Amino acid sequence: MGSCFLVVFVVLLFSSSVNACDRCLHRSKAAYFSSASVLSSGACSYGSMATGFFAGHIAAAVPSIYKDGAGCGACFQVRCTNPSLCSTKGTAVMVTDLNMSNQTDLLLSSRAFRAMAKPVLGADRDLLRQGIVDVQYQRVPCDYGNKKMMNVRVEEASKKPNYLAIKLLYQGGQTEVVAIDIAQVGSSHWSYMTRSRGAVWVTDKVPTGPLQFRFVVTAGFDGKMLWSPRVLPANWEAGKIYDAGVQITDIAQEGCDPCDDHIWN
Repeated sequence: MGSCFLVVFVVLLFSSSVNACDRCLHRSKAAYFSSASVLSSGACSYGSMATGFFAGHIAAAVPSIYKDGAGCGACFQVRCTNPSLCSTKGTAVMVTDLNMSNQTDLLLSSRAFRAMAKPVLGADRDLLRQGIVDVQYQRVPCDYGNKKMMNVRVEEASKKPNYLAIKLLYQGGQTEVVAIDIAQVGSSHWSYMTRSRGAVWVTDKVPTGPLQFRFVVTAGFDGKMLWSPRVLPANWEAGKIYDAGVQITDIAQEGCDPCDDHIWN
């Protein structure tokens, strides 16, 4: 890959029977984990950090959403459809794990599951008693509040000069990172990183000095390359988190029917 990293994006022609949507409306079922710690030890490799995302509103998602790890960090607004128990807004969740169940698309933390209930005393407990409920969900941009920039965490396994493992945090927008290239700042010699597990990317060809990254972000019918000119200082350390200096804000369209062009409230 390396210098051949330039990606040619093929523009797909939309079928007349499929709309190009910012947000596709999906219908399925959802259940919950009684312990959020199960999700924090999940396939995305966020570890104990997972429960701090979205105030613990996290979820495991089926392979079509998880996408071999590319879906890690994706955000969805999900609401249950029982009008006697559920609000019309639902709640936002972030994908932190893989759900292999063939009964539900999403397994929510109990906190997120309760948050779908109407703001009426006892409604959240009644909802929990259901165990599994019919839901609608749509992809939405991630909003991390005061975390305005994407971050890069250097994983503990990293060791100069032979191995670097990074994890992307606080990715915004509504796309997936599908490739990462790395080079010394000021150099045009790029080498590629590979996805190791979930949100973790690795390379055994670690450039010296301060490091820059290129990210390919894509989903549905849209894609682009995003350059982060300086991310890791020359003295980067394992276990530390660094500001990427950029944020993904794109909302890529998908082909689906029906569309849902607004965020529920």
